Amino acid sequence: MIFFKKNKAILKDLIPDNHIDIHSHLLPGIDDGAQTLDDTLFLISELKNMGVSKFITTPHIFSGFWDNNKAKIQALEAKTILDLKDNNINIPIQAASEYLLDDHFVSLFQKGEVLTLKDNYVLVEMSYLNAPIHLYNIIFDLQVAGYKPVLAHPERYAFYHNNFNEYKKLKNAGCFFQLNLLSVVGYYGESVAEASKKLLDQGLFDFVGSDVHHRKHIESFSKKVILKDLQPLKEAIANNQFFK
Repeated sequence: MIFFKKNKAILKDLIPDNHIDIHSHLLPGIDDGAQTLDDTLFLISELKNMGVSKFITTPHIFSGFWDNNKAKIQALEAKTILDLKDNNINIPIQAASEYLLDDHFVSLFQKGEVLTLKDNYVLVEMSYLNAPIHLYNIIFDLQVAGYKPVLAHPERYAFYHNNFNEYKKLKNAGCFFQLNLLSVVGYYGESVAEASKKLLDQGLFDFVGSDVHHRKHIESFSKKVILKDLQPLKEAIANNQFFK
């Protein structure tokens, strides 16, 4: 049972005009996000109506599962931009990637073959089952290579929920934290909603992302936010202007 009181705020109403979404899966047919161009057009149109004015979309690179690469993503990015124009959707869209923290990713950043959100900021994620054995070595080596890690949806890593000191350790190691907006409406479950509240209350989130994959995600933006204090969430949302 969620122990914190529901707020009357609707999530989509908290997204300001000219918002920049830095985490989504909008390129068609490349991962578990949009599967067709029609999906892409729908998702982008709906998010645009909520106030998003720029997309940094982030298809997965996950060796052995989503075997994408920089060239493939950039080629699909260019095609999608043309398809959007052909459908009278004029909105900036840029492709980065969401990288699994593993040995394959290490080989990529050591060669400089990384698609960043902006400058040297790179979106990374972990398995939902456990953290990598050499997590802090990877984070250290990534920074030595000149990159700044933005950790996607830390609130969703259940193996940290009973040890919040690990979150502070990650912050101290140089990670920026990106909240999935749907976490604060309970979309991923009560324990994730509770973790997102705690991390927001402690001021640990730097940015937010929609992490939109499909229609059900869009529909969930019409749900009520499960937070008492909206100010930390609003501040994290406002921070996305950094990527303008």
